[in-house]
Amino acid sequence: MRKLYTALLRLALPLILLRLWWRGRREPGYREGVPERLGHYGLDAPPKLLWVHAVSVGEARAAAPLVRALAQALPDHRVLVTCTTAAGRETVKQVYGETVLAAYLPFDFPEPVQRFLEHFRPRLGVLMETEVWPNLLAGCAQNGVPVLLANARMSEKSARGYALWSALTRPAFAVLAAVCAQSAADAERLRALGARDVEVTGNLKFDVYPDAAQVAAGRAWRAALGRPILLLASTREGEEKLLLDALPAWDGKLLVVVVPRHPQRFEEVAQRVQSRRTRTEMPGHGDKFHLGDTMGEMPFYFGACDVAVIGGSFMPLGGQNLIEALAVGAPVVAGPSMFNFADATRLAVEAGAALQASDGGSAIRTALGLIADQSRRRRMGEAGKKLCEAHRGATEKHLKRGLSLIKS
Repeated sequence: MRKLYTALLRLALPLILLRLWWRGRREPGYREGVPERLGHYGLDAPPKLLWVHAVSVGEARAAAPLVRALAQALPDHRVLVTCTTAAGRETVKQVYGETVLAAYLPFDFPEPVQRFLEHFRPRLGVLMETEVWPNLLAGCAQNGVPVLLANARMSEKSARGYALWSALTRPAFAVLAAVCAQSAADAERLRALGARDVEVTGNLKFDVYPDAAQVAAGRAWRAALGRPILLLASTREGEEKLLLDALPAWDGKLLVVVVPRHPQRFEEVAQRVQSRRTRTEMPGHGDKFHLGDTMGEMPFYFGACDVAVIGGSFMPLGGQNLIEALAVGAPVVAGPSMFNFADATRLAVEAGAALQASDGGSAIRTALGLIADQSRRRRMGEAGKKLCEAHRGATEKHLKRGLSLIKS
């Protein structure tokens, strides 16, 4: 089955490269590093290297506690962080600076994968969350590279999809040396798909501490503005219109800050707002909508808001990370589609730190109700911070498991 998969990928390669070039119109990073995606690297490989793959922005940030723990535990090793998206590559630079090596992961063809593994010779591979690639894992097995699936999650929807192609995916899951699952439900689904040595270790995202300086700057910004702030955080295509159109007539005070999930959509969303962060320090008194068109500043926006509505949850996309908002102490309202963060959402709702709405209109009404209720917002904010504190500790468990896989 893997041979057929590889043959189909080879046929699709011209289209894959064309898509990279097309996406590079808005994000130039997609036109850079193409040789790396084909397994050709100019980076010098250190003698001892640990490899962590974080596909995009969320995974790159979630991996930070583990990357730093690995670097501290093995100071004679360098860490290579690979990604797939241009935004992910930029996030690696923002989060890690020069402390790690950064590169694109090769396409899932046997030859680029082999060149990647021969060039870097990693002693351990760590794949974040759901990055299971058949040829990559087969290559790791052939080259004696143990692979840990870290912070692993598997929704019911994703599990059904993998099960449909079990002849291809089951051998890939079986190759994994170990799996650190976010929850018992994730662990059960991963075992059913063929993964072995699965351990429930919790969610690494709870171990990510928000940047204190950014949070303080956000709170100072809100105080200077002197207006209630509703944050639409990490919105996806179609959600801005859905949520903004659900707002009642403007009361002359509320400021809605919109932060799209993907930077290539900043200009599109800019058509609906009166001001944007990159062009004005403070919104005008008559501004209703303000665009958060910066990367890496979510702690600022969560610190600035009275209530955060979580994007990606009003389309069937599985939601975006609500844990960062909880850690800052922002009351959270999520939509119905949070399957990528199902366990964290359940815990937050049960703790009284978040509310889950059935649709966009309900979410806006709920959020505005919270803005009018300061005492409830305060209780939700404290509940969110306590929840994050109670669920920290996944990094230590991941580190112990990862170190056990490295051959002496």
